[in-house]
Amino acid sequence: MKIGFTGVDLPEGKIKYKDKNLIALEEKDKPKKVSPFFAEFIRDEFVQSDAIIIPESNILDLLILDMEKIEGRLTRLSDKEEEALLLKCMEKLEQEIPLCDVEFNDEGRKMLKTISPHSLNPIVKIEGSEDVNTIIALALEKANYMFFYTSGPSESHAWLVKKSSDIVTCAAKIHTDLSRGFIKGDVVSFEDYVKCHNFNECKSKGLAKIVDCDYILQPREIVEIRFNV
Repeated sequence: MKIGFTGVDLPEGKIKYKDKNLIALEEKDKPKKVSPFFAEFIRDEFVQSDAIIIPESNILDLLILDMEKIEGRLTRLSDKEEEALLLKCMEKLEQEIPLCDVEFNDEGRKMLKTISPHSLNPIVKIEGSEDVNTIIALALEKANYMFFYTSGPSESHAWLVKKSSDIVTCAAKIHTDLSRGFIKGDVVSFEDYVKCHNFNECKSKGLAKIVDCDYILQPREIVEIRFNV
């Protein structure tokens, strides 16, 4: 995940997220390997970012760039539908509302993507006193991401996916073979998993559920995939 930032002093490059859930899994399973999530911070990068961090006091610096872009587009327009959309955007931007916080239908969002306004990306407004871990958590939430986990004696791993992802999509994050040959998934909540010795005990106690390919994974769930290729 790439996090752009401006107007605030943050470290650049890849930063490890201090994930309390992964730390708990490491303490419980004592795996040979731990694979945490790393966010990549890039100064003054807006286009390629999954989320943008900016102090609330500086938000106009970003929104003005969008206003200028939209004003230029409006001078060349003949399409009344797009004109109405862009005028709505200008109204919200003048109210200091980022476009990511404005409701658009699918067609409107598709139109906006052609001009790529910066604030259509998830914008996280901060005070500037937050630590990096808190900022990463805010960016993940704003961009609608979540973690699921795999854990055991060999490895504890945090996997980043979009919320409302089905289990086959999540299996593909682990390995393409798991999604290609998906049969079933075994899923247990984080709270239940940490109470048990291992995943097999979760199964024997009836805490793990067997799910099909259309199951929507919930945040923090622990997963095992049954597959055949």
